[in-house]
Amino acid sequence: MATTLKPKLQFQHVFTTTIPSKLENNTLYISIPYNTVLHKCACGCGEEVSTPLSPTDWKLTYNGESVTLYPSIGNWSYKCRSHYWIREDRIEWADDWSEKQIIESRKLDEQIKKQHRADAENKITIEKNQKKKGLKQFLKDLFK
Repeated sequence: MATTLKPKLQFQHVFTTTIPSKLENNTLYISIPYNTVLHKCACGCGEEVSTPLSPTDWKLTYNGESVTLYPSIGNWSYKCRSHYWIREDRIEWADDWSEKQIIESRKLDEQIKKQHRADAENKITIEKNQKKKGLKQFLKDLFK
């Protein structure tokens, strides 16, 4: 389907702690406890789309009235291969990507996640070392 022929859609958003067994069309189910947003694919194919919320996945912005997800949603593993943005509860269609673009994007995502994990591990190591130094200094000061 050409980008210009795709329907203009308005979604509604629902903040929920549990995801219903049947997702409604044009509805974003936002679960903060599970750090995820679920919806049926915007193209109408019926596939369920999960967008995990994390520093290395999708970001959710709620402005008090509407929801925006970043980055775009590329359903490359689905038959429809739909690609769109959710901005202020509206679907904005994006261009299809080539296999090369998809592969490069997935490689970049993996590199970002790997770096994030390494940074998190380094932060934990630094915090542990700081606590050890703090305890040693505390004990030194205590027995002066």
